[in-house]
Amino acid sequence: MAKMYDITIIGGGPAGMFAAFYCGLHELNAQLIESLPQLGGQVNALYPEKQIWDVAGLPGVTGHELVSQLQKQLAVAPVDQFTNETVEDVVKEADGTFTVKSAGRVSHSRAIVIALGNGAFKPRKLALDGADEVEGNQLHYFVTHRDDFADKRVAVLGGGNSAIDIALMLEPIAKQVSLVHRRDQFRGMEHSVSLLKQSSVNLVTPFLPKELQVEDDQSVTLKLKKMRSDEMTNLNVDRIVVNYGFTSNNAALDQWSLNLAAERNLIKVDSTMQTNIENVYAIGDGITYPGKTALIATAFGEAPTAITALAKKLYPTKRLATHSSSMKIGK
Repeated sequence: MAKMYDITIIGGGPAGMFAAFYCGLHELNAQLIESLPQLGGQVNALYPEKQIWDVAGLPGVTGHELVSQLQKQLAVAPVDQFTNETVEDVVKEADGTFTVKSAGRVSHSRAIVIALGNGAFKPRKLALDGADEVEGNQLHYFVTHRDDFADKRVAVLGGGNSAIDIALMLEPIAKQVSLVHRRDQFRGMEHSVSLLKQSSVNLVTPFLPKELQVEDDQSVTLKLKKMRSDEMTNLNVDRIVVNYGFTSNNAALDQWSLNLAAERNLIKVDSTMQTNIENVYAIGDGITYPGKTALIATAFGEAPTAITALAKKLYPTKRLATHSSSMKIGK
């Protein structure tokens, strides 16, 4: 017989992991389901070596380090964890409970917490002839292993926070880092832009890549055109990191039997993180409410808000400790 859980958390990124930890603190019978082979979501998959600066109390932490700390935290108050498992449908039954259907497994739950972030994601590709042929060698969309760029001439393409952070991350170990952006102004956080201007990163602005020429199995030449000008210049490098952002969608949600209210493809929630469906809550980057800011730090606040609200609803007569200092943890 399929197991009945108090809460099923769908999505094992930082928000989902912290929500699972809070379930453990309240001794709720919970499960955490992640479609990727390991927990950590996009942070672990896309930014394992990138510094994250907006988590309170951590003055710079890589994606891998953050996920590692979350895993250690989760081990203190563990819940059932299922990775490499995609939720195919969530059905609300007549008695108010939910049936959660995954490939090869069915479970039941009294409540659902959706922590899917922005869903499936793909990098925006460099639309130049020959780019696909050198992807994974001279051309990359992620920096999975920082040391792969040691003593290399690197061109980072993009002008947002992530592009700036990658350029600054590679600067100490690369032979030379050039940041190519089509505008003179960068879209990053003010502090990051200040650090960039103080660094040795070569700022190539306002230029747009127009042609990619493979020199040999190690180096490539980017032919760059200056915006609003006929001026052309060449940039010969060993590695290119493209950071034009990502396309994402939560198409999986559309396949579920739940009819969630949405706005601009984001799930609408109230002040307790509940959706328009009773006992279905949502947290993280995939939600919207007045004043919502898409930050990991924000999601870390949404997780206990949702879990505490659900704990009170599922166990109305149980006295719940709100602060961890009043809980018996790891004892």
